[in-house]
Amino acid sequence: MVSAPYSVCVYCSASTTDPDLISLAARVGTEIARRGWQLVSGGGHVSMMGAVATAARAGGAHTVGVIPKHLVHKEVADVDAGELLVTDTMRQRKQLMEARSDAFLALPGGVGTLEEFFETWTGGYLGEHAKPVVVLDANGFYSGLFRWIDELYERGMVAPHARDRITVVADLPAAFAALNPAAAG
Repeated sequence: MVSAPYSVCVYCSASTTDPDLISLAARVGTEIARRGWQLVSGGGHVSMMGAVATAARAGGAHTVGVIPKHLVHKEVADVDAGELLVTDTMRQRKQLMEARSDAFLALPGGVGTLEEFFETWTGGYLGEHAKPVVVLDANGFYSGLFRWIDELYERGMVAPHARDRITVVADLPAAFAALNPAAAG
């Protein structure tokens, strides 16, 4: 019996046109493939979401896209995905992405990325999963968010074990070190 490859779910923007961010997403996809891992993504073929999936496939990785039916046209569904799973709702999308993943990586993104990250982080610190949750804070993209989270921690609104469930890194090598299957154990 062949075991499934290690699966990394990548949360990222489906709307930016920033070439540096799209390049970052492509480098993430390339590295996932280089390691022989599988990509789980939001199933769109636009912006960073499309770049990470296209690069992962170009390197030989299996890709799983999960998209709710109301976004199939808006996010231009990634019909080239190894598996394209269409759900009825966003909640089902996130549930399936979490179930199919061994680790999570948040790249720069907007409200949707933040919502996915916060739900995954919350599930981790509440004990629903023990999977790594990594945030790639490229060029300080999330620095304001983590200043606020640190302030909440200092005020006693975020427990130490909750804050410790997130690994925030500044570069790709550190992100992949934190995502490594050995880090999940």
